[in-house]
Amino acid sequence: MLWTANQVLRRFSTTSHYYQSKLKLALIGQSLFGQEVYTSLRKQGHKVVGVFTVPDKDGKADPLAVAAEKDGTPVFKFPRWRVKGQPIAEVVEAYKSVGAELNVMPFCSQFIPMNVIDHPRHGSIIYHPSILPLHRGASAINWTLIQGDAQAGFSVFWADDGLDTGPLLLQRSCSVEPNDTVDSLYNRFLFPEGIKAMVESVQLIADGKAPRVIQSEEGASYEGIQKKSNAKVNWAQPAEAIHNWIRGHDKVPGAWTVIDGQNVTLYGSSLLSGTPADGQPLEVEGLATPGLVTKTGLVLHGSDGKALLVKSLQFEDGKMIPASKFFASGESSSVELSPEEQAQAEEIRAIWKGILSNVPAVVDTTDFFKSGAASMDVVRLVEEVKQRCGGVELQTEDVYMASTFQDFVQVFVRRLRGEDQEEELVVDYATQDINNMTVRMPHQCFIDGRFEDAEGGKTSDTINPADGSLICKVAASSVGDVDRAVAAAKEAFENGPWGRMNPRDRGSMLYRLADLMEEHQEELATIESMDSGAVYTLALKTHVGMSIQTFRYFAGWCDKIQGKTIPINQARPNRNLTFTRREPLGVCAIVIPWNYPLMMLAWKSAACLAAGNTLVLKPAQVTPLTALKFAELTVKAGIPKGVINIVPGSGGLVGQRLSDHPDIRKLGFTGSTPIGKHIMQSCALSNLKKVSLELGGKSPLIIFSDCDMDKAVRMGMSSVYFNKGENCIAAGRLFVEESIHDEYITRVVEEIKKMKIGDPLDRSTDHGPQNHKAHLDKLVEYCEVGVKEGATLVCGGHQVDRPGFFMEPTLFTGVEDHMFIAKEESFGPVMVVSKFKQGDVDGVLARANDTEFGLASGVFTQDISKAMYVSEKLDAGTVFINTYNKTDVASPFGGFKQSGFGKDLGEDALSEYLRTKAVTVEY
Repeated sequence: MLWTANQVLRRFSTTSHYYQSKLKLALIGQSLFGQEVYTSLRKQGHKVVGVFTVPDKDGKADPLAVAAEKDGTPVFKFPRWRVKGQPIAEVVEAYKSVGAELNVMPFCSQFIPMNVIDHPRHGSIIYHPSILPLHRGASAINWTLIQGDAQAGFSVFWADDGLDTGPLLLQRSCSVEPNDTVDSLYNRFLFPEGIKAMVESVQLIADGKAPRVIQSEEGASYEGIQKKSNAKVNWAQPAEAIHNWIRGHDKVPGAWTVIDGQNVTLYGSSLLSGTPADGQPLEVEGLATPGLVTKTGLVLHGSDGKALLVKSLQFEDGKMIPASKFFASGESSSVELSPEEQAQAEEIRAIWKGILSNVPAVVDTTDFFKSGAASMDVVRLVEEVKQRCGGVELQTEDVYMASTFQDFVQVFVRRLRGEDQEEELVVDYATQDINNMTVRMPHQCFIDGRFEDAEGGKTSDTINPADGSLICKVAASSVGDVDRAVAAAKEAFENGPWGRMNPRDRGSMLYRLADLMEEHQEELATIESMDSGAVYTLALKTHVGMSIQTFRYFAGWCDKIQGKTIPINQARPNRNLTFTRREPLGVCAIVIPWNYPLMMLAWKSAACLAAGNTLVLKPAQVTPLTALKFAELTVKAGIPKGVINIVPGSGGLVGQRLSDHPDIRKLGFTGSTPIGKHIMQSCALSNLKKVSLELGGKSPLIIFSDCDMDKAVRMGMSSVYFNKGENCIAAGRLFVEESIHDEYITRVVEEIKKMKIGDPLDRSTDHGPQNHKAHLDKLVEYCEVGVKEGATLVCGGHQVDRPGFFMEPTLFTGVEDHMFIAKEESFGPVMVVSKFKQGDVDGVLARANDTEFGLASGVFTQDISKAMYVSEKLDAGTVFINTYNKTDVASPFGGFKQSGFGKDLGEDALSEYLRTKAVTVEY
């Protein structure tokens, strides 16, 4: 049934007649949802001939009425449509007078008579927040959560005289996350997608293509309206059932229990994994095991011994507190205000008075919500305080927890003074004593500002390539974990402080993050060396050092992202102003490789964050540890929760879900070309998300006979063996002019013999282990193929006979253009050398460009004219002249052809994470 309704919509939504027919509509409903449906229908060209909504409450009109009255649409505010089951004649006549062809009922809370439902030519459609026939009735969203359903959603159906039993027009569904509440489901899916669905439904009716799918009675359910009186928690259940009960009632009507003889309502439940933190016991009526008040909240146990965590408590007098502060709740916590703070308090009083226009005077005991304020007023209050009171950042939760004026002022003053900071981050570290220090490594998923286990507690091993030993077990994220991370990033972008933050403040946070990375650079470099096999000195200078530089560089860009004004043709007598805005995209996904774990994170995420986006990052499965340590530092830097999320796991599961996810607007990927092609396809099919790809390479390095030989040997070695060859821009093939070929090879062999292979933490080591066993095996096989094809193996080509994943530095000569090793990337310490004829510049250029890759390239010559000519002709995103591997945070980096597209680093990288909006004003 669900499939049928959706397929009907999909089949017709792309035809040339879509959105051609228009209808005269009556809207019967209320709330912000009704307002948005009304506005969207008018934008699509439909005529709303009348709006029927509820009477004003406390002198304030419903949002639907406000919007309609502003547009001059007739508005009717009937307290009821019938008395004792009979329609009120004058109400029905008033309704019929507007001449509607269809009734649209978004969040209609009143009982509408059938002679109104059936009156229009097309009848009536209504929105219902469940996948009918399941959960018929007024508390459908609550019951979706209470029952622990894996899927939530909504239906648009044809109204009848039953209880949500009319034929279906269309349905939409979404996954239910483990800690979803009614609010989170509503904000993430039911509200935005429901508005779109109502508009689509109206158009299907207008075009004569709307289905009527009869609801099956199989699977049908009806549960009563949830009221406070029957929302008491039954503790004789497993923890998951209790968690579902609490979140199913959050925030209305509120699940409650009895503590110290009074009814206490529980909010913000989440299932608890691992061992609860230390805390103070709390007796809860009916609970076999006492609760535990910890620094993160109230821990409660179900009948199965498993635990859940409750964040907030509300007492009978309406006061809400953090559960962690239960034993401090009775203490006097008021602070004395300075004269300056008194002035700020009066400014806040004026803000309250402006919002609560129906209240004669705002006094200390005035309650924000009991005075008629709604959820939109909470947002207004937070924003006005920020705007008018020195930029102090409050959260909507602060208003709910301090709803009286005197309590709100106390919260404001504490925030102004820097008190009442976020709870300390809880990290379950894996530790190792290594490199003359104790390194502490987070190993869980990092989602919405917290470290937590993956669903089901799944883990994977991360291995030290220097000896093959287990470093620790790291969370292996599931699709559900990814979805929760994306939801957190979306919430942070749309409703959190990050999206509203002054760009200069955002830059300050990134500078602070760079400073913290510098403070922890030895620990980061040690973790990087241990996890990836990078030589410690290189990890310290490049892996970590360039990461710090990258964040500092992009921190400086935050307040310099500018649009421009554009002169356009003036249509007399009017005058026009056209300008552009550079805006963030929203939620971005970043998938990074294993060769430079931290640096690749920095290259992409710094530009992404500077542009104002939020992100979900998947580190390589074999090197996740520096990304998770980075996550810990972001909390210390004050970056708001949800802005950065780290989901370690497999590419086939986590990477695929990021590619497919409809709420992600951009995916940045560094890795192999085949995977890049697959990602691009998935991104196109899902929601046509923006993509940037840095893929494989086979970078040519041309060495002419007039080069500085010492430099060419030194840099040629670096171009191949830097970071044990695990380098995206490594010179995959060296072309050496024939007159110097033999000397060059001799010099290279001499240098290879000097290289010290060994422990990457030893400061004198030149060449550490390959990243992981599977890669080492591929390198050995690569060399075996080269020998079979007839290339000359001058040295190396084998695994080093010692523990760990060490590969001998390798050199092939006599490589011909048709050979496998001439065409394919090794991504390891394998130098592939071909000679070219003396003076044949164009010939060697043709051979260098005869590849589908185009990431980097290089040329060594002391003839500047030749160097510039070759650099112009080389078909690669980066060309090095008389140097190699010289990247800088200010210089754009990216490839051509099948090496990908898009840029990291430099100003160009910002464009990958921004969109341009053109605005034209007539004046």
